[in-house]
Amino acid sequence: MHLKKNYKHLKTYMISLKTNKDNIETLSPVDEFYKNLPAYQEDLDKLLNPDIKRRGRKRKNKMYFTPITERAIIAYNLEENHAKRGKVYNEHMHYALWKLSQNIINRFKFPYMFGSTEDKQYEVIGFILQKLDKFTEEKGRAFSYFSIVAKNYCIQANNKAWAKLKSKAPIGHIDYQRDLTNEQVRKETTENLDVFMDMFVEYYDKSIETIYKTNSDKCIAYAIIDIFRDRKDIEKYNKKVLYLRIREITNESTQNISKVLSGIKKDYKNKYLEYTTN
Repeated sequence: MHLKKNYKHLKTYMISLKTNKDNIETLSPVDEFYKNLPAYQEDLDKLLNPDIKRRGRKRKNKMYFTPITERAIIAYNLEENHAKRGKVYNEHMHYALWKLSQNIINRFKFPYMFGSTEDKQYEVIGFILQKLDKFTEEKGRAFSYFSIVAKNYCIQANNKAWAKLKSKAPIGHIDYQRDLTNEQVRKETTENLDVFMDMFVEYYDKSIETIYKTNSDKCIAYAIIDIFRDRKDIEKYNKKVLYLRIREITNESTQNISKVLSGIKKDYKNKYLEYTTN
């Protein structure tokens, strides 16, 4: 009798364990995000207010695109439930994307795009949503990634509108506007490349240990990435001097340096092509 009773209790206990395990396993990406949200918020508070214990007061958070926004985007992309995707988008993503598009438009103007600033924002956000699922943590910071997505879209839309205007406007007006547009495009391209370089350096710095097998190759790769990171000084050196600088840092042969540098160049071109076409 006691044995039967104990077996019944054991069976109930095992069912309870299985139920709890199933609940844990079926936690969706968005549910997981909201479960960890208090911890994410605490980390953000520490980041924004490192001296809070000493000074006794918080600084006002002026960031609109935070690490929480990035985590929300990742959860959104992984989530299959449309209602949960809508919830995390409305509560943790929409405002950040709205401000991002607003700042891009206000900064670069894009005078030939049609509509008001608000119309342009809705247009940009619509394009970002089409590209949202292409973002992964390996592509760097979400803010940098979607800033480039938004800017590239605006450049293309502005160029299309300019081409339409050019077909109808007087020649003198076109030449003047073309000079202004070319100057703006050159400026935007330089800034675009600068942001991409930051993302590439961040990505490659995290990937060196898995890409390269030998310590000498890793040492060379880290040296090259450090030079890329401080790339404002690169203009001071020609190719020969750069090789000498890497050799001074690593004490490796020119042959090994060339091999690693060639691999980095190839990865750079592939990533940039992927970056500009996404």
